[in-house]
Amino acid sequence: MESRAPRSALYPTLTFGALMAIWIVFSGFLDPFHLTLGLISCGIVTWLSSGVLFDDRSIPLRRRATQTLRFASYLLWLTWQIVLSNIAVLKLAFAPRSSLQPQIVRYRTPLKTDFEKFLLANSITLTPGTVTIKILDDLFYIHAIDDGSAAGLNGEMDRRIAHIFATSDS
Repeated sequence: MESRAPRSALYPTLTFGALMAIWIVFSGFLDPFHLTLGLISCGIVTWLSSGVLFDDRSIPLRRRATQTLRFASYLLWLTWQIVLSNIAVLKLAFAPRSSLQPQIVRYRTPLKTDFEKFLLANSITLTPGTVTIKILDDLFYIHAIDDGSAAGLNGEMDRRIAHIFATSDS
């Protein structure tokens, strides 16, 4: 039991450290006033979010590091998808009005956890041409601006998100 106490404090400490580093880089000020604001703000955010970010504290740090690298890779892929979707929406903007075919798409996801579904919903919404409007268990209701945007809901995001949180290191 004694070995679990330091481990449970590890994730919030890492979160606080990362937030404080980001605060210092983005604020650009190292005076006592701004550092104190950073300490208070990062402390409050760490306190409020540590239960959300690290719901399962039994996951080893090595696996968290793997998830972080996989998440970074996913963000690069998502950024590219956003660029491609922006180009597609730009083409729609200059196309005749008849090419717009807005629709509501029902999409069932195999993702299990609320955080995975949250990540999927936000990824869909960040991608131009689609907006997640409702989630009921594993069923997503998504507004798509045209058939091309609706066809983009092919399960690739699901697979990549599932890979981030996969239990094996494959």
